[in-house]
Amino acid sequence: MKITFLGTGTSQGVPIIGCKCRVCDSLNPKDKRLRSSVMIEVAAPAAMSLKGVNSPASQRKNIDSLLQGSGVKRFVIDTGPDFRQQMLRERVDRINAVIYTHDHRDHVAGLDDIRAFNFIMKKKINLYASETVQEGIKNQFGYIFNENQYPGIPEINLHTIENKPFTIEGVTFTPILVKHMHLDVFGFRIGNFTYITDANSISETEKKKIIGSEVLVLNALRNEAHPSHFTLDEAVAQINELKPKTAYLIHMSHQIGLHEEVEDELPENIHLAFDGLHINM
Repeated sequence: MKITFLGTGTSQGVPIIGCKCRVCDSLNPKDKRLRSSVMIEVAAPAAMSLKGVNSPASQRKNIDSLLQGSGVKRFVIDTGPDFRQQMLRERVDRINAVIYTHDHRDHVAGLDDIRAFNFIMKKKINLYASETVQEGIKNQFGYIFNENQYPGIPEINLHTIENKPFTIEGVTFTPILVKHMHLDVFGFRIGNFTYITDANSISETEKKKIIGSEVLVLNALRNEAHPSHFTLDEAVAQINELKPKTAYLIHMSHQIGLHEEVEDELPENIHLAFDGLHINM
């Protein structure tokens, strides 16, 4: 399995329009953050015995070669406003499905660019979301669902997910229900990888689903308290409690600070993710 961080920024991205702070003015590419999204590529069953986070170069090469075949399953979690740019950067030419965490604009606004895959793959693209998120998508993209459809709109199949495991083309996703202030948001566990964005609370019941993850991805907006996101300290505390082998922080605003400075202060097993980061598992 290969994980690609398509974007690691918050709703405004980094840099923020018009901001002159040292993070927004930074020349370090790791301080440039598109809206948060992740791509998961799963190889054929024969590849699943290859494991290891931050694995040696030879093993990474083996995994990358296995992920070039037609049997690879490719999933994207969330299509934010930067979805087109992210797909072009990673040279993605086909996807098996999109899975949504919630319907805030920074997580769904790029849905229209699904149509590129309709043209390439000659079929509808499968979208997986809760009933609530589906309603939000229908409200925001009404033209996709009109009875008299305009030519060239995205062609999609909507699939309803609940807070129980579901399978897409042989790959199992376990939803993890978290709170984003008052809003229900789904994180997902796929194998030993857990991805959670936009959260400020995780119940004890849902934490049990995370225990044993080799890699945990968790949002950390900034240092100051926020009503709907974990702060950096809160995210670190959650990670220390859940004890993954390695953790990566996402959905970061410019207020979190410069990548290099924050990275140097974090515990050994916790890192700031950055756009374009690849992890092989």
